Amino acid sequence: MYSIFTRKITQADTPFTRFLQGFFSSRIATFGFILLLLILLAAIFAPIISPQNPYDLEHLDVMDSRLEPGKTSMEGNLTFLLGTDDQGRDMLSAILYGLRISVMVGVTSTVIALAIGLSLGLLAGYAGGRIEALIMRVADIQLAFPPILVALILLALTGRGVDKIIIALVTVQWAYYARTTRSTALVERKKEYIEAASLLGLSPLRIMFRHLLPNCLPPLIVIAALQVASAISLEATLSFLGLGLPVTEPSLGLLISNGFQYLLSGKYWISFFPGVALLATVVAINLVADQLRDVLNPRLQGQ
Repeated sequence: MYSIFTRKITQADTPFTRFLQGFFSSRIATFGFILLLLILLAAIFAPIISPQNPYDLEHLDVMDSRLEPGKTSMEGNLTFLLGTDDQGRDMLSAILYGLRISVMVGVTSTVIALAIGLSLGLLAGYAGGRIEALIMRVADIQLAFPPILVALILLALTGRGVDKIIIALVTVQWAYYARTTRSTALVERKKEYIEAASLLGLSPLRIMFRHLLPNCLPPLIVIAALQVASAISLEATLSFLGLGLPVTEPSLGLLISNGFQYLLSGKYWISFFPGVALLATVVAINLVADQLRDVLNPRLQGQ
């Protein structure tokens, strides 16, 4: 099946098919892509495929609290494949809903940080001078502190919530994109096609986003893919520490935190299964990002 799939890709010789051929040439990357696709589908369709709405109080019964995996509810109308937590919520449903929040926070914060960092990096690389110095000094200050420390300080000042944690994650991510974009823009700015565009009287904005931007995208795509996994992990850490999302908007980190106190009493499933879901998500994203790096820049292959 795998060989048939890759052979069909090679039948048409276009840049896109060559990209697909390079990407799916690795079985590990193909596995990561399929796993990531399944995770995204599960997160998107969580309200449809979940056995119950784990945060609808009408569907919860305290008599179903901390049931082992495979047990049936007191009313006998639902089998909890992954058990229940301390409030009687179906763990499978809670994981699907938590996965939805975690993926949404990770992707949203990465997209916003990419847009901000890309714009500032292009401006710094093309304009140079004091503008470049100012942007890069701010980025240097940002990168001098551990991301989790910056996020902790911001959340301690602003409080908990989806919007608050997205702002915190954007703050700790944008500098990576700005520095990478600026480095690429500095190299491209000295090339003949940029000088020709300037001599033709094109506006700086058009030169930056029409000519410089396409050459800056390949490394940024890889960094963005890695930063999604990093953002999901950082959000889970903050939620585990009690500074991330509120209990009304659960993520995988919060689910792990909810069951941590029951680990020593043998109720392992409350933390274990959300932890497995978090690990699978981060691993899948990293497998895809690693293959993207090799395909977009073959010189780095094997490093």
